[in-house]
Amino acid sequence: MVMAVRHGVPMREVARKFQVALGTVQLWVRRAGDKRLDRVDFADKPCSPGVPANRTSRELEDLVLTIRRELKELSDLGEFGAEAIYRELVVRVVKKPPVVRTIGRILERRGALDGHKRVRRLPPPRGWHLPEVAERQVELDSFDVVEGLVIKGGIEVEVLNATSLHGGLVASFPMPSITAKVVVEALISHWSEVGLPAYAQFDNDTVFQGPHQHPDVVGRVMRLCLSLGVTPVFAPPREMGFQALIENFNGRWQTKVWNRFHHDSLDALREKSARYIKAALDRSATRVETAPKRRPFPKQWRLDLQCHPTGQIVFLRRTSDTGRATVLGHTFKIDSTWLHRLVRAEVDLNAHRIRFYALRRREPAWQPLLCEVPYILPRRRLNE
Repeated sequence: MVMAVRHGVPMREVARKFQVALGTVQLWVRRAGDKRLDRVDFADKPCSPGVPANRTSRELEDLVLTIRRELKELSDLGEFGAEAIYRELVVRVVKKPPVVRTIGRILERRGALDGHKRVRRLPPPRGWHLPEVAERQVELDSFDVVEGLVIKGGIEVEVLNATSLHGGLVASFPMPSITAKVVVEALISHWSEVGLPAYAQFDNDTVFQGPHQHPDVVGRVMRLCLSLGVTPVFAPPREMGFQALIENFNGRWQTKVWNRFHHDSLDALREKSARYIKAALDRSATRVETAPKRRPFPKQWRLDLQCHPTGQIVFLRRTSDTGRATVLGHTFKIDSTWLHRLVRAEVDLNAHRIRFYALRRREPAWQPLLCEVPYILPRRRLNE
C-alpha cells in the first residue's frame, strides 16, 4: 500500500484495491514517512501507552507490602488487610494513598493474600453412587411424592411422580392420598407399560420403606421391587443431590400442570397431567431410544407379599462421628477412619451379608469395600 501511494496512486484508490479503510492506508503511510520500506517497523502496535497513567508506582506497592508485614507482626489490633493498610497510609501522611480496592489489587498482584480461591470441581456423573448406572449399562427409575396440594372446594391431592435417569421416561399419578398399596399398583401399571429398570430409587418415606419404629422391616414397595428383580435404592436422609432428578421433575410438573391451569376436580387434574406427560415423552423420544434397555415385564408374574424377600437392597447412608451407620434399624460399625462420610450399604438377602462401600463425590470411581457384616432378615408375615 505504501509503495503504491509513493508511485502516485491516490490513497482512496489504494484503499479500494486492498479492500481496507482509507484510515488504514493513511496510518501506514504516516508510519513509513520517508524511510526505506525495509527499515520501517510494520508490526501492529496498541494505541494505548505501554504503562497506564494511573498505575501505582513500584515504590508505593513495596510500601504497601512493608506496612502489611509490619501490621501482621506488630499491630495490637492484629488486622493487616486492605482497610488496615489504608488507615496506616493515612496516618503516615502518604501523598495520594491508593484506595482500599486498589490496595487489594496490589496484594493480589504481588501474591500477598492469605486466602485461597475455591476450587471448582466437575460434578460426578449421573448415578455415580451405582457403578452400573454411571456406566450407562442399566437404567434407574426415581420416585417421589408431591404433597400439600388442595383443589378448590377442599379436595386434597397427592401426586406420585416418576422419571428415569438416562431415558427421561416420566410418569405422574395424581390421587386423593398416596399409600404403600397405591404405590405398588402405580409401579405395576408403569413398569408393565415401559419395562423394568435395574434399580428403583426412593427417599426414606414410610410409604416406600415401611414403618421405622421396628427393625428388619421390608415394606410392600420393597417386596414388589425384589419380586420383579428390581433393586430398591434408598437415598441418604437429609442429603442434597441424590434425589435432584425427581425433585426437578416435581418442580416442572407443578409449574407446567398444577400452577398453569385451574382444576375443578381430580379428574380434570389427571387429564391435564396426562397431556403433559404425553408431550414430555414425545419430546424425549430420542433420549428414550438411546437409554439402556429395560427388561420386559414378566407375563406370568404374580405378586406374593408373604413370600420371603430375596435379592438385594441398597441403602445410601452417612457415617456418624464414630464411623457407624444405621441400616434396617441396626447400627453397624463401619470404619473408625471413615467418619461423617457417605457409604453404600448393599444388603444381600441371598448371601446373608451387608457390604459397605466408601463413596466420595470428588472421586466417584473410587468405591472400595470398607467392611462386610453378617445379616439374616427374619421371616415375618406382612400385614395386608
